[in-house]
Amino acid sequence: MSHADIILSLRDVQRRYSQPVDLIERLGRMLKGGGPPRSVLAVAGVDLDVRAGEVIGLVGESGCGKSTLGRMLTGILPTSAGEIQYKGKPVHKLSGAARREYELGVQMIFQDPFSSLNPRMRVLDIIGEGPVVHGLVKRSGKEAYVAELMQKVGLDPAYRFRYPHQFSGGQRQRIGVARALALQPAVIVCDEAVAALDVSIQAQVLNLFIQLRREFDLTYFFISHNLGVVSHISDRVAIMYLGRVVELADTDTIFSRAHHPYTQALIKELPVLRTGQRQFDPIKGELPSPIDPPSGCPFHPRCPHVMDRCKVERPLLKDINVGGRQHLSACHLPPGPLQANSPSFQETS
Repeated sequence: MSHADIILSLRDVQRRYSQPVDLIERLGRMLKGGGPPRSVLAVAGVDLDVRAGEVIGLVGESGCGKSTLGRMLTGILPTSAGEIQYKGKPVHKLSGAARREYELGVQMIFQDPFSSLNPRMRVLDIIGEGPVVHGLVKRSGKEAYVAELMQKVGLDPAYRFRYPHQFSGGQRQRIGVARALALQPAVIVCDEAVAALDVSIQAQVLNLFIQLRREFDLTYFFISHNLGVVSHISDRVAIMYLGRVVELADTDTIFSRAHHPYTQALIKELPVLRTGQRQFDPIKGELPSPIDPPSGCPFHPRCPHVMDRCKVERPLLKDINVGGRQHLSACHLPPGPLQANSPSFQETS
């Protein structure tokens, strides 16, 4: 992969939140001589390259930092440390035309297709106001531009004068897709973009994403907690746990020979249509608090393969190179086949 192929690059990207301090805790800190307030490292040093034209899926449990990372990619949230590059240039140093290119070039589709749309604006303005303000379309051409975009996302242009509450959930998400497309982006960050939809509507919206990717040569950063959804659309999959990427590989590799025990556990929990009784073995324990993360490997309190080394030494994300393809994993276990990744069954006669 050449540097010219990389459209977004993340290097040790972090996002820290300080915990609010109430009056009692403030007084306690004063009596103890002060000290820094407790903080949460929501994103704890992510290194990732996103290639132009690919779909990279980001998967993890709720609270692992997926949405925070997506918002940093779009500039909605600043980074606390580290660097994000757009087309090889550090985002925090961009200004003028280069800054405008980045801000228009990376757009976001949000999880909730209702709260992310202004209820007081008609669809015509929700989709069309941005490109007019940024000079992509003349005001006189806004209506035709919006009508064309609505057709491309499967909406009747005759509905352009309606308000968001007059649409179904799937239709509202299509409005959100059209709004993102209206600014002619190169990258779209999809933050749980189908999670709030019925399963049948999810399939329709996923197929729409695939169609638009081909038509507009888009790059997707697809955030989800659902591995099944991600497998349908992604070229590569990154698994995130407690603010860190713990495994990264192409989709086939992740689903056929996942290396990290956390990834294996997620895959085993996928529903499978097969006869017989399934041995359901959920991940033990709860996601640790990011305020007080475990020492060593953050997954070790829940890992079935935990060793003494895991409790004191945090594994680095390294290429285990299984099968000749890039396969990054942050685990002390040696490369190679471990437990079967597919769900286990006891067949009944």
